[in-house]
Amino acid sequence: MSLLTPMLRSSPLTDWFSDAQRVQGMLDFEAALAQAQAACGMVPAAAVGPIVAACRHEAIDFTALGEAAVGAGNLAIPLVKQLTAQVKARDPNAARYVHWGATSQDAIDTGLVLQLRGALDAAEQLLERLLAALAGQADRHCHSVMPGRTWMQHALPVTFGLKLAGTLDALLRWQQRLREMRPRLLVLQFGGAAGTLDALKAQGPAVGQALAQNLGLSLPDTPWHSQRDRLLEAGAWFAGVCGTLGKFANDFSLLMQTEVAEVGEPVAEGRGGSSTMPHKRNPVACAAILTAAQRTPGLMATLYACQIQQHERALGGWQAEWETLPELITLVGGALAQSEALVRDMQVFPQKMRADLDITHGLIMAEAVTLALAECIGKAEAHHHIEVLCRQALDRHRPLVDLLAADPQVSQYLSRERLTTLLDPATATGSAERFVRQVLARYQEQHDES
Repeated sequence: MSLLTPMLRSSPLTDWFSDAQRVQGMLDFEAALAQAQAACGMVPAAAVGPIVAACRHEAIDFTALGEAAVGAGNLAIPLVKQLTAQVKARDPNAARYVHWGATSQDAIDTGLVLQLRGALDAAEQLLERLLAALAGQADRHCHSVMPGRTWMQHALPVTFGLKLAGTLDALLRWQQRLREMRPRLLVLQFGGAAGTLDALKAQGPAVGQALAQNLGLSLPDTPWHSQRDRLLEAGAWFAGVCGTLGKFANDFSLLMQTEVAEVGEPVAEGRGGSSTMPHKRNPVACAAILTAAQRTPGLMATLYACQIQQHERALGGWQAEWETLPELITLVGGALAQSEALVRDMQVFPQKMRADLDITHGLIMAEAVTLALAECIGKAEAHHHIEVLCRQALDRHRPLVDLLAADPQVSQYLSRERLTTLLDPATATGSAERFVRQVLARYQEQHDES
């Protein structure tokens, strides 16, 4: 599947879930464990150096590791065997203390948490760049009036800045959730065979505290071998971000349709072309983002199913996380990178937005005329009367203002000059600018906090 990685998973997050990082995360656990146990007097200080020196993924035979995992049921068991052999070659006595008192899941889960920490750092950096791009574009297009669309039809005028501010607002909330989630997620896994640390007896808690400190993680109140809510929360964060990005990409691609043509993806040589039609400019970034958004719900369903784990150690549920969570995270990392590049360099065509406001001959502003007339003849009667004139404008392909000005009941109360003002979309964006400014202020506040 590596051929598709540049298209779908090209971001720094993918690097954090390479085989090398998976193995190195477990080795970092083993090295820190030896250091913690030595600090607590359980392991001779002389054993620490050879163990730490051997905890390098470059020294591991990955092919043999993968093949041995078939019989072992996980990667940690054959990894510890290889590590022990490496240490024994350096210091036979030190080899006795490799993986002392820990279980396979301690190494695998803690290694995963270390990978997640790097991925979260990379995700926050990508998100910050995307937020900055959105903030800049929202400010730039604060007054770019365009048709609002409900049920895929013209509704009332909005601004492109407001559409961008809506995405920015949602992503700011995801940024807050990320910051709130990190302390819950970045915790040590250390419980031994059945989650009691019995092999370490009374020194178990002290070793756990030292191990967590060595790795820069928090020490949870209990081991979490079969309580997987933390990983579910991590997956839900990435899936939620992808949902927001998918909504944006979906809207953007609709605005790129030939008949609409209000925006365009960045222009580059060979980008968005067709193998047969030289005129095509396909929304390729939107396609990549929407591909991730299509896949994340199924991956999240697997993570939800993984919550059902048996007793103190899972059979299947834990193992199903190993590929599912990294796949979800790397897909969303790709979507974040694609979104940032799209927003930063997108093309926006305000003149086409304005032209599209006029394709219904002024009908998009019919509500404003209805409300003005309602002050004179009542809401129900005004609504019915303007609705009839709107249908006539469509049937006759005539500007609504001409029919309104020629109508005796309307012209009795509203002059053509007043009608022209009421039908101007630029006068009907309501509180759009205020909403944009509020979101931009919130962005600046959160940006300053970071």
